[in-house]
Parts: sequence; structure tokens; C-alpha cells
Amino acid sequence: MSWRISILDKSPIAENETAADALARTLSLAQQAETLGYHRFWIAEHHNTPQLASPSPELLIAWILGQTKRIRVGSGGVMLQHYSPYKVAENFNVLAAIAPGRVDLGVGKAPGGLPLSTRALQQGQNPQQKGSFADQLTQLDGWLRNENPSQDDAVRATPLPQVPAQGFLLGASTESALLAAKLDWHFVFAAHLNGDPDLLRDVIATWRANSAREVIVAVQVIVASSQAQADALAQKVEVWGVELANGQRVTVASEEQAYAFARQAGSEPVRIARRAQSLLAGTAESVLAQLNALHQQWGIDEFIIDTPVADGATRIQSLRLLAQARLNKEVTA
Repeated sequence: MSWRISILDKSPIAENETAADALARTLSLAQQAETLGYHRFWIAEHHNTPQLASPSPELLIAWILGQTKRIRVGSGGVMLQHYSPYKVAENFNVLAAIAPGRVDLGVGKAPGGLPLSTRALQQGQNPQQKGSFADQLTQLDGWLRNENPSQDDAVRATPLPQVPAQGFLLGASTESALLAAKLDWHFVFAAHLNGDPDLLRDVIATWRANSAREVIVAVQVIVASSQAQADALAQKVEVWGVELANGQRVTVASEEQAYAFARQAGSEPVRIARRAQSLLAGTAESVLAQLNALHQQWGIDEFIIDTPVADGATRIQSLRLLAQARLNKEVTA
């Protein structure tokens, strides 16, 4: 097939499990992904969430790089609003020096948690000094590019790797696509958070008009041995959109989280609604057919697969079934 598949992992902690169990499974999944032909393995960033063990993707990236050989490893993504762009550049320059040509720096605009954790992460920061998200990403791009190497007293984000990390902006708007194109970064459309087909069409059209880079889309996928099993798992998955009077717009995983976000933000909710499910669920053959149809319709070059299932064995089996079916399809093609 002419399109690639990659994995986005959140290190979910299933019932009666510890964080150590979840993190060990993340490493095992990354190692299996390498043998199964997945192109990238990305770690998400989520804060103050007892169900997830992934607040620091950089740490997991280093761990996984040291115990894999070929697969690209990265963040999906670093929530830049919380951090110094300079420090993010340093972190990923270290990672790129450890494993040249294998490191991806995915950056997201979302908070990756509720407002209380955001305030804790940003304690002591000066919002005026920080600037807009576009300002921050532009600074990060400059640090990664090492734009002033000849100045003796210039500040550099050291070490300076031979092969810098590849930059990816994760977003679900034409504005994000334009920002990525302006900086010549890769762009990933977050269809796993907002699968509106009209928005997908507009964003891809904007991206193609402004960048020669590939079309990459993140999607939610559940594969099971039968359609009925996949449908039963899919029914448990929720995506909620939140719009507040203060202008904030976020995506959360439950109605409870939606109202908690509004309460912690101290702003009246203008709209809280469950989004129509854009999850692809079924047998490996049917999901492959759905992915191929999306590829044919939109010219998608790569799918970042998010499997929103807490149970570890079920999630690994889903990703294994998909990869094996794809390999079988290529062998018989």
C-alpha cells in the first residue's frame, strides 16, 4: 500500500493496574510496532489524569529509543504552552543526538489536562513574555535551526545534533495548517479529536495550497476479530467538545471532564456537546478498506493510529491485527 501507518500511545492504566504496568506495555508495544512495520511510535502528553501514565513524553522517548533499533519515536505532542521553547529544543536535541534520524518532535496547542494542572505547570510564567502559540512555535523553530552559529556569545540549544528532530504541528484547523506551512514543519490533522469531514477537506486543501509536504492524519481505530466485538468496544469511546465564555475551546473524553474543565476554568460553558463519532471500527480487513478509502479520497500519505482502549491486551491485539492484515495485503498484491 502506498500509505504508511504509525501509532499514538497514551500509556493508559487499565483497572487493577499500576503505572509501571502501563509503561512496560508502552515499551513492549513500541518494540512490537517496529517488527510489525509501523513507521512511527508517538507518546501523548496528559497531565493530572489517573487513567494515563504519560505526562512526560520526552522521558519515554529516550527509554524507547534505547530499546528499539529502527522505528521513529516522538511526541504526539509536547504541549508547548507550558514550557520554554528553548528547553524543549534542548530536550529534543539531546534525543536526536542519542538516535540520529529517528526522533520526531510533535507539538500541540491544547493544554493536555484540565485548568488546575495548567496553572500548576505554568506557575511563575509571565503570559505577556510568553507570547502567542505562534510566537512560541516560531521561537522553538529558531532554536532547532541554530540560526546564529557564527556569533561567539550567541545562545544555542545544545547539543547540536547532526540530524535534528523532525518538527510536526498537531492541529485541527486551517490556521494550524498555515502556521506549519509558514515554518516548513510537517502537519498532522487531528481527526481523532475532530473528525468533521468538511473541516478535513478544508484543512487538507489549505495544506496542499501552502506546503509540498505529505498529508498526515491522526485517526481513532479499533480492530477486533469480529465486527460485533469492535462495535462493542467503540460504543465506550466518547469525545466531547467544550466552548467557554472566555473563548477557550478544548476536546475532552467525557461529559464529566467537560463540566470539570468549565468549573476549573471559572468560565460559563457556551456549548458542551458530544461529537459525532469518527472512529473506524471493525475487522482488520474492513478497517484497512476504510483507511484505503480515505487515502483514495483525500490523498492521505500516513495515518497516525490512536486506539482508545484501556485494556492492554485488547489494544495490542487491535494494532497487531491491523499491521498483519496490511502486511498480508502487500504480500498478495
